Formats: sequence, C-alpha cells, structure tokens
Amino acid sequence: MAAAFGFAISIGAHYTGACMGMPYAAGAIRPGRALLLMAPLAFVGAALASEGVESTVGHGILRASTVALGLALAIVLSALVLTSAYNFLTIPTSTIQILVFSAVGAGVAAGLGIDWTTVGTLVVLWALAPFVAFGLGYLFVRVADRSRPPGPRGARLGRAAVAGLVGVGAAASFAMGANDVSNASGAFVMTGLFGLLVAGVVGGIGLAVGVLTWGRPLLQKVAFNVVRLDAPMAVSAQLAQSTVILVSVAFGLFTSMNQALVGAMIGTGVARRQSTVLWKSVKDILLGWTVGPISGFALGFALSAALGRYGVY
Repeated sequence: MAAAFGFAISIGAHYTGACMGMPYAAGAIRPGRALLLMAPLAFVGAALASEGVESTVGHGILRASTVALGLALAIVLSALVLTSAYNFLTIPTSTIQILVFSAVGAGVAAGLGIDWTTVGTLVVLWALAPFVAFGLGYLFVRVADRSRPPGPRGARLGRAAVAGLVGVGAAASFAMGANDVSNASGAFVMTGLFGLLVAGVVGGIGLAVGVLTWGRPLLQKVAFNVVRLDAPMAVSAQLAQSTVILVSVAFGLFTSMNQALVGAMIGTGVARRQSTVLWKSVKDILLGWTVGPISGFALGFALSAALGRYGVY
C-alpha cells in the first residue's frame, strides 16, 4: 500500500496552509517552526481521533465488506495523482472531495453498490461547512474587536496574541490529522489489511512526513494570497475552522479544511466591513473545488475499469 502512504504524504503537504497559514501570516511563528509544530500534532490527531472517519471511508461509501486490493489501488492512485497535481499548481482544493468521488467512480466501474445516503450526507456537509465557518468567523472577530483594548490594529503582536495564534494553529493541525488521514489510510481499512488504530497511525506518519518535506509552498499560498488579516482576524478564522472540523469529526464525518478556512476568513473580512479578501485567489480555490470531485470520479472510474480489464482485481 505504498500508494496510500504516498497519498498521506501529499495530504500532509497540502494542508499546511490551512492549519498554520494564519499564525504564519500574522507573524506569530516562522515557517520552519510552524511545520515542526504541525507535524507531530497531525500525527496525534490521526492516531487518536480518526476512528470515526476511518470507518466512514472504509465501510460507508462502497457497499462491500472488503474491497479488492486492485480496486483500492485505483481509488488511492486517482486521489494521489489529482492531489499531487493541485499541490504542484498550489491550488488548495479538497482532498476529501477528490477521495470520495474517486471511490464512487471506481465503485461504479467495478459494479459495486454505492451508499448514496453517506455520500449525500457528506455533500450536504460540504455545502454547509463554509457558511457555518463564515458565520463563526464573523461572530468571533466581532467579539474579539469588542473586547480588545483601543489601539492600532497593525501594532506589534503581544504575547497573548502570539499564544492565541499558535494555539489555534495547533488545534487546526490536530483537527487535520483526525479529519484527513482517512483519505489515504481508509484504503487500509477498505481492504481489511489494518484495523482502525493501525491505519490511523500509519497514515499519521505519512501526514507528518508530508508536512515536513513538501509543505512550505501551500503554507505561503494560503497565508498571504487569500486574505489580508491581523491577529484577531487570524485567531477568529482559525478557531472557526477548527470548530467546524472537530464537530464534524465527532460525528464520524469529514469536510474540507480549506473550504472551512476560506469561509471563515471571508467572514472575518465582512465583519470588519473592509475589502480584505483577495477574490482572485478565492476564485482559483473555488475552481479547484469544482474540478476536484468531477476529476476524481472520472479518473477513479477510468483506473478501476482499466485495472479490472487487465485482471488486477
């Protein structure tokens, strides 16, 4: 299952900006330290808090007790190729949406039943999550602005602001591990090779490796190309994102880190009644979200059909 481990590495790199972009952009932490903090927390989240979403991916999308290794390979390869392509283009798309629709496409090609109730629930969650994050981001920054002492917003960060920024980045890193590791390690569960705990640990190692080796470009993209923000906005956006993700994970569901973060950042900008959002970058991200599920289904279907035709499964 080298492909699944490689996919975990790609996921870890892909979400560095979504987890540590806010504290980095606000000047609370340097990029190297941000990645060193994120990697172990992503591993811990994957190892200790991912069982619900692991079960959803492993048993809740395709109607099969176990999945043949060749079919799992088609799913993981599809998601890996597409996520790596988006990483190369530095477009923060949704690996979750790519993975789920790669599984749906591969399952359709293989003639397996699809649990459309689970897929539909996930789609509804994906549609709602950015708006919930928007509302929470708006609310949190309004509360922060009312409670902070008077003074220029661009002033040097104090210790409390630095601690708050690094703290919410740490929470987001843990949430990412719990939320996203199943995109890769769910294949271990599908095939029955590993149980939920071992799958989370192996996938978590891959996430940490990806953060440390390939994470800086996406960290830069999200930190500086999406929204101009100060410390209260950064804390509010990251806190809103983490809240949405951890509540979803508690119900065994998973949603996009990037969608939640961008929704939250736009909410903080609207709360300030300022033109803080860089809409060109937002449009690029929205394009990635649109293309991701479609390309996932198409490539998953094609790879599954090809591998099945040549007797791989």
